[in-house]
Amino acid sequence: MLARRSVEQNRKGRAAVRQTRQKPGYDQGMEIYVLRHGIAEEGKAGAPDADRALTDTGREKLRAVLEQAHVAGVKPSLILTSPYRRAHQTAHMAGQVLGCHKIVETEILVPGSAPKAVWEAICARRREPALLLAGHEPLLSMTVGYLLGAPSLQVDLKKAALVRIDQETFSGAPHGVLKWMLTPRLV
Repeated sequence: MLARRSVEQNRKGRAAVRQTRQKPGYDQGMEIYVLRHGIAEEGKAGAPDADRALTDTGREKLRAVLEQAHVAGVKPSLILTSPYRRAHQTAHMAGQVLGCHKIVETEILVPGSAPKAVWEAICARRREPALLLAGHEPLLSMTVGYLLGAPSLQVDLKKAALVRIDQETFSGAPHGVLKWMLTPRLV
C-alpha cells in the first residue's frame, strides 16, 4: 500500500510541475529518458549490423523494465530512435507500454554519432516535457555523461537499461541531474 501511495504522490507531483512549466515565461525543463535497446541477435556474416532484431529474451527483459517505468509514471511526449532495427523495435515497445505514439527516427542516434549531436537534437525539441531516446552503446553511455556535465564519466549502461535525467536549461553545455537508472536485474 505504501509503494502504491508513493507512486500516486509521485505522479501528482510531476503533474503539478508540468502545469507550472506550461505557464508563459517559464523556462520549461525536460525529463530525458535514455533507453538502450534490448538483447539483439548475434551479427551474421555479410548481414548489416543495422538489421539485427531483438531476441525473445531481449523483448521480455525490455518489457519488464518498461512496465516498471510505466508504474512509476514515466510518460514520454516524444520518442527519438535510431533507425537500426533493434532500436526501432525498442522504441515501438516503449511507445506501446508507456503510451507515447510520437516516434521519430533519427541518424543522430546511430552508434557512431556524438553526444554533442544528441544534445543539439534535444535542444531542438526543448518544448517537449519528456523525451525518450532509444539507441546503442557506446553512444548512450557517453551521452549520459555529457548530459550530466561530466563527459569523462564512465556509465555501464546495460541492455534494456533506462536512465532518467532532468534538464532545466538549454543554453550552453548541459548540466542535467541524474534521477535514476533502472536495469533488468532490478525488476
